[in-house]
Amino acid sequence: MTKIAVGITGASGSIYAKMLLRELEKQPADIHTDVVMSDNAATVWEHELGDTEYKNISFRKWDKNDFMAPFASGSSSYSALIICPCSMGTLGRIAGGISNDLITRAADVMLKERRKLICVVRETPYNLVHIRNMATVTEAGGIICPATPSFYSRPQTIEDAAMTVVHRVLHLAGVDAGGYKWGE
Repeated sequence: MTKIAVGITGASGSIYAKMLLRELEKQPADIHTDVVMSDNAATVWEHELGDTEYKNISFRKWDKNDFMAPFASGSSSYSALIICPCSMGTLGRIAGGISNDLITRAADVMLKERRKLICVVRETPYNLVHIRNMATVTEAGGIICPATPSFYSRPQTIEDAAMTVVHRVLHLAGVDAGGYKWGE
């Protein structure tokens, strides 16, 4: 069984989180998913998407301060943490080794255990602090995957564009969810 944790922060880009969760719901039963949201994630989700669908997540949802979540420990068998979207504040805390909530603690676990940490950063433009934090997390073994849609597949809607990022993220996590592949 593949176990994936998803952290959702209050960065702009709630559409990516929504589409990621929808895509994970479609996966076979051998892919187990858990979710943790920051306080600001719900506020931004409601503002950007105009709904409260995050309340109906079909996966186990953990409180941001619940360090009893299995993915808060290296002894768990979670293979990946996807932080989507990943705020620059969260990225900075990860880069600085600050585990002040379940998302940053889970990120620390993924790095120390040499498992996949995928940070779907959503900010523009980047300042030098952002760039250095991205470099630090990358050097520690994390993957920085900017929420930058691709257009090879000629997306027709905002959801189609968001899915180009979601498919890429799932591929990085080892989940074959389809999506456009160049030359295939």
